[in-house]
Order: sequence, then structure tokens, then C-alpha cells
Amino acid sequence: MRVAFVTDQIYLHGGIEKVLAEKANYFAEVCGYEVVILTNEQKKQAPCYAISAKIQLLDLAINYNRKKSYFSWANLQKLPNHVYQLNQILHKLQPDVVIVSNFGYETYLIPFLYKKAKKIKEFHSSRYFESQLRKQNVSFLKKSYNQFNDWMESKYHHLVVLNKDEVAYYKSSNVVVIPNPVSIPKERASLTNKKVIAAGRIAPVKGFDKLIKAWEKVHAVFPEWELHFYGEDYLETQQQLENLIKTYNLENTIYFKGSSSKMLEIFMDYSIYAMSSETECFPMVLLEALSVGLPIVSFDCPNGPRNIVTDGQDGFLAENQNVKDLAEKILFLMQNENKRTVLGVNAKSNSYRFSTPVVMQHWINLLYS
Repeated sequence: MRVAFVTDQIYLHGGIEKVLAEKANYFAEVCGYEVVILTNEQKKQAPCYAISAKIQLLDLAINYNRKKSYFSWANLQKLPNHVYQLNQILHKLQPDVVIVSNFGYETYLIPFLYKKAKKIKEFHSSRYFESQLRKQNVSFLKKSYNQFNDWMESKYHHLVVLNKDEVAYYKSSNVVVIPNPVSIPKERASLTNKKVIAAGRIAPVKGFDKLIKAWEKVHAVFPEWELHFYGEDYLETQQQLENLIKTYNLENTIYFKGSSSKMLEIFMDYSIYAMSSETECFPMVLLEALSVGLPIVSFDCPNGPRNIVTDGQDGFLAENQNVKDLAEKILFLMQNENKRTVLGVNAKSNSYRFSTPVVMQHWINLLYS
């Protein structure tokens, strides 16, 4: 079996990059497949996450300008070369399966290149808000664009989504649900340190401003506890959050810790994981938190957390975007060390349903279906 993953890059920190590495390594090391990762803007950077030496890495060096729209002339003029190179390399590799992991020009190109391969498109973000917009009176141009996307997606053999709630947002009958995999470490967090962690891209959609507002209420009761953010800044969002922290006089209790490719090790040092996103599909950070026995407090946002966290058993789901409820549930875990321990034990146990061997068996079945 020869499998080709197609994406833009694998040198930045991110859920897509981490999941791609996990799956590609399993296919190469455990299944013995020939695996190739095709990128178009790796920029001679090393992969962010460990990649098996058995995997072939190929970069087309198209290097789109990420600061501009894909429809800008600066990027459109690079498209013909991208199409040519991608078509040439696929015919040379002759893969049995092509998996598109990102969302870029590749999404629209792959169904029509090298027809002998099975084509699979992964979706890593929620379509909840897009589905709400589709119900409104949209312009003819937007409606046509949506119809084109639906048609294009129907050309894939399979569309892989991360949870059952997402299936309803797709028009095609080729949708398959396969969650993200996570490697389960033997160790478990002690849950004794007075620290809460939140991780992810420092971007508005992560709702860290609401977590900061909730922390004001938490800090008033437990001033000795700290909140740490991990992740890369996006569109200078961190500066806005730091200004908010100063407004609430929380500079000595909330800290930004940067990004890391070793989050499993970092999670061990914390006692609670907090999530305040506006929307999530199937966040890796929640899986990793569970895998080390870290109890979770998260907004019940559409649609990922409720498909990972079992409310009251391994964490708590706060009313979506309700800052007060989020703060109260964090406070409850701080006040109840025994409950925190029980939830942590359950978290570790429940994480095994997302373990890499379990999830990858679904992928193997899909490849051979």
C-alpha cells in the first residue's frame, strides 16, 4: 500500500500537523506502508513533529503568500505551476491512496489528478457556523460557491470528519467519522500543582478573553493558583489579551508560555485543563489532556468537546460562552481535590477509546474498503 498525504507544510505547531505525523508514522512503522508527505511551502524547514525515517518528504516549493488571499494575483499566478508539479509527482509516485489534510488549492485539485488513486479529504474544523450562514439569504455568488464546494466534495471517495455532529453539515453521502488519534503515555499527572493550563493558537476563535474574564472570578477565591497559556500568537491577539489581563490586574497570575511540540510532558505539571473556544471540531489538546489524566473544564461549544469530554465523569462542560459557569466549574475542581482525582483517573481510562491503535484501525479499514 502506497499512501500520499498532501498538505501545505509540516513545520508549524498545530493540530493538523500533529495528527498527520501520528497517522503517517503509524502507517509506515506499524503497517509497513510506503508513505509520502507532499508539501508546497515547507521552506526547507524541519518537521515540527517527529517523522519516521521510513517516510519520504517531498516539497514542491510553491510558497504561496499566506498574508494574501488565495484569489490574489500574487497567489493565482503560482497555481499553474502547482497543478503541473502536483500532477507530475502523483503520476510518478502512483499512490494507492491520496489523503488531503489541509484546506487549500489541493482540496480542489486532487479529485481530478491521477484518477487511479482513492481520494480522501480530511476536515479538521467545525462547519457549525458555516451551516448557520447557509440557512440565511445569501447572495447568488455565495450560493454558487457553496454549490461548487458540495459538487467538488462529492468527487472524493471519502470525506473524513471528526465527530458525528459534523456529518449533517455535508451534502455528500461519502462522509465517514474517524476521530483524531492520541498516543497514551504510561504516566499520569499528579494534579497537585496549583496551575491551570489552556493551549492552542492564540487567536480570537479560542476565546481566551473569556477565560481571562472567568479567571478574575477564580483569582478572587484562589489567588495562589496560576493560569498558563501555550500557543503561537496569531494576528497579534496575544497583545490584546495582555492588555485585558492588565485591565483586570491579573499580571501576576496569568502567563503566556509560548509554543511547544512536547505538550504531553507539559500537561503533567498541571491540575486542570480549561477550554473557552467559540467552536472546536475535535481538539487534540483535549485528547492529550485526557491521556495524562487531566480533568477538563470546557465550554460546550459546537461540536468537539461534547464528543470527547463525558460531563461529570472526566470533566465538566460549562454552558456555551457562559463565563460565570466556566469560572464556577473551575472553582469546583480547585475546591474538591478528591473529585479532581476521580475525574483524572476516569480521564486516563476514557482516553483509550481514542488511542492510536484503535483509531488507526478505522483508517486501515477505510483504505481497504
